[in-house]
Amino acid sequence: MNVIGIGIAILGVGIGLGLIGNGALQGMARQPEAMSKLQVNMLIALAFAELMGLLAIFILPKA
Repeated sequence: MNVIGIGIAILGVGIGLGLIGNGALQGMARQPEAMSKLQVNMLIALAFAELMGLLAIFILPKA
């Protein structure tokens, strides 16, 4: 049962990464002058989302 929870968590992370990338690309398309600021914020958000995935893989099985 724990494996199903980890799979759902990883699926959520994948969806979140896609939504972050989509939002950043739409913002860059609408305001090209803000591209560098959006890119930095996107990379920080991607790092936090990926961290949640790694925590789900390595921490949840031990809990």
